[in-house]
This record gives sequence, structure tokens and C-alpha cells, in this order.
Amino acid sequence: MKNQREPDEFVDMLIGVLDKGFKTLSGNVTSSRPNPAQEVQNNEMTEKERSHAAGLMRVNYVGEICAQALYEGQALTAKNESVKEQLLQAADEERDHLVWCAERLQELNSHRSFLSPFFYVSSFCMGAVTGLLGDKHSLGFVEATEDRVVAHIDEHLDTLPEADKRSRAVLTQMREDEKRHGEEALSIGGEQFSEPAKGLMKILSGVMTRSTYRF
Repeated sequence: MKNQREPDEFVDMLIGVLDKGFKTLSGNVTSSRPNPAQEVQNNEMTEKERSHAAGLMRVNYVGEICAQALYEGQALTAKNESVKEQLLQAADEERDHLVWCAERLQELNSHRSFLSPFFYVSSFCMGAVTGLLGDKHSLGFVEATEDRVVAHIDEHLDTLPEADKRSRAVLTQMREDEKRHGEEALSIGGEQFSEPAKGLMKILSGVMTRSTYRF
């Protein structure tokens, strides 16, 4: 009976992951926390500033699409139940980020990225493969990914129009959460990636950034 239950449980998990994927890509998700920008007032922005802010938030939106897929893929193949729970808890917070970025894009009268489905599928597969390599590698990948995300957010905070205080509030909270996710991944057994590996991830993330800034 045990051997029968395990495949059935995996199929149920896979169906749940597919359901979450469709909801994520369709925007049918909600946040569990208030938007950190809800009480923040912007100053006037030029059209050029609004366009640049929208491009940055679109990049962050796709980054959160990738985060959802990565965590779901890793949780699906995680060996340890506590690691799986940690990954899913982080995914819940990343879902907040996704909603906040989508709301900000709507306020800026801009669109979400048309490339989201491609990045979701590729990130999910990457997460699932990483999970199969073992929990310490999977958690190390989380830390390396979050380290890159924090660096991206820092760059965005530097170039974000000064008047766009609402986007800044969102990104500041996101940075705090992402940094904590990386630290937690190492604290529960993650193996830190080498600098060459992190360098390769930087190159790959650059491809995502350049392609989703406008599209």
C-alpha cells in the first residue's frame, strides 16, 4: 500500500502545482499581506520616468514569476519534508511580491510581460532538477538566486525615479524578504554556491532582465 500511496501523492502534488501555475500566470492570485505602498503618495513623474519605472517593475514581476516556479519545482522534488515546507512558505511570501508588482504595473498603466509563460516553465524545470540533486544543493540554489535578486533590486532602487515612492516602497519590502529567504536557506543546510556558479547565474538573469524590460 505504501508504494501505491507514494505515486498517488506525487500525482496529487503535480496537479496542485499545475493549478498554481495557471493561477500565477493568469494573475488569479492574492497577497496575504497589505501592499507596502498603500499609504505612500507619489510625486509627479514625467512620461519618460513612468515608462522607466514600469520597465523596472515588469522585470521584478517576471522575477517573481520565476520565484514561484522555482520554489514549486524544488518543493515537488524535495527529499525532506521540513525543507519542502520552508520552500512553500517562501513561495507564499514571493506570491505577495507578485501581486504587489502587478498592482504597481496597473497603476503605471503598463502591461505585464508577454514572456512570463516561458520563464515560468523554464524556472519550474530548473527548480525540479535542482531538487532532485538533493536538498543541500536545492537550498544553496535558493541562496544564490536570492543573492542575485537582492543585487537586482539594489540596482533598480538606484535607477528608479526619485518621484516614484510607491514602487520604492514595494521594492524595499521585497529586498528585505528576499535577503531573509537566502539566509534561511543556508541556515537549514544549504550549500553555498561557488563564485563561478553565481557568475553564470548573473549572466542568465541578465538575459531575463533585458528581454522583459519592454516585453
